[in-house]
Amino acid sequence: MSHRPPTRRTTLRTLAGFGALALGAVGCGPGGGAGAQPTASRTGSRTTARTAPAGRRFGAEWDSHARTFMSWPALESVWGADLPYVREDIARIARAVADYEYVVMMARPEQRRAAQRACGGQVEVVPIAVDDLWARDTVPVFVEEDGEVLGVDFHFNGWGRKQEHTHDARVAGTVLSEYGLPAVSAPLVSEGGSFETDGEGTLLITESSIVNENRNPGLSRDAIEADLMATLGVEKVVWLKGVRGEDITDAHVDSLVRFTAPGVVLLDQVFPGTPPDSWSRAADQARSVLTEATDARGRRFEVIDLPQPDLDRITGEGDDFVSTYANFYVANDSVFLPRFGDRRADDRARGILQEHFPDRDIVPVVIDTVAAGGGGIHCATHDQPGRPVD
Repeated sequence: MSHRPPTRRTTLRTLAGFGALALGAVGCGPGGGAGAQPTASRTGSRTTARTAPAGRRFGAEWDSHARTFMSWPALESVWGADLPYVREDIARIARAVADYEYVVMMARPEQRRAAQRACGGQVEVVPIAVDDLWARDTVPVFVEEDGEVLGVDFHFNGWGRKQEHTHDARVAGTVLSEYGLPAVSAPLVSEGGSFETDGEGTLLITESSIVNENRNPGLSRDAIEADLMATLGVEKVVWLKGVRGEDITDAHVDSLVRFTAPGVVLLDQVFPGTPPDSWSRAADQARSVLTEATDARGRRFEVIDLPQPDLDRITGEGDDFVSTYANFYVANDSVFLPRFGDRRADDRARGILQEHFPDRDIVPVVIDTVAAGGGGIHCATHDQPGRPVD
């Protein structure tokens, strides 16, 4: 029987003992001490406030990227015998993205040489200590203001202290310092995978992943919404219910529903005949909300199904295998989605994405170990907006 790593789908099997640790973080936050919370404060050259500065914008993923950040998985305590295989997946993603834009792979100094060998010469491997591969959640969330890129530190705390994050808690601050980017200290704890935006002022988010005592104790949804609008510069937050307590992220939106254009979203759908569960009910609830909601510009949403593969036909394995195509990544001139091995479903998903991104190459990538660990390509990548690096 093959070994499966502790996954982001099953919280109770993910290093629960780390929940009691007060691990260091950049700025304030749960990582900064037991019960500590970030406060509105000045970090670098920007202050978080209840009102967004004029001109602040949280851009869409299809905007131009300066680079993609990724993280080299470090911990055998998390991945066990699957650590070499998940590293193969991460290197495969990095090489694929590097064909289209500049890729920076963060790796512990002692692992840097091995990471460089695996990723090849097109990828820059830098000595920034990390714990795991989920760069989407640990790298700063980038916004733009008056033509300048800022990085928002959302004080990563291991998805509510469910997994070791000694180094990952410091990634946001380290990246901002190393790349000379102005920093914004968010008054909230959250992760990049929690947010989905159309670049025109609309934010989609699951309530389960942020209105949660494990990130933001004592804060109401209304208070969190006000802070999100001020911090990210968005004008409207559309709340989806999500799923609380059944995966390590508490149901990030980036595996559920994604924008392909303002007013147009792709919604994850389970394979026909799959028995209803919390995840399919979350998708149904999201559909109900989105069909009734409007975006920041007053548009109704066009909701398009993005069906999952047949689990009997995929090449990966594991009860917690994440088989959504919604966790795709939009890079310069390209879109990256998983190849699960169900040829019909893979081709259908590729065709849907090609229809919505007609001027981009649609690139399938095999990520079976990443998916068995509870994530996808979007979870493993984080875009920095800007002019492409030469």
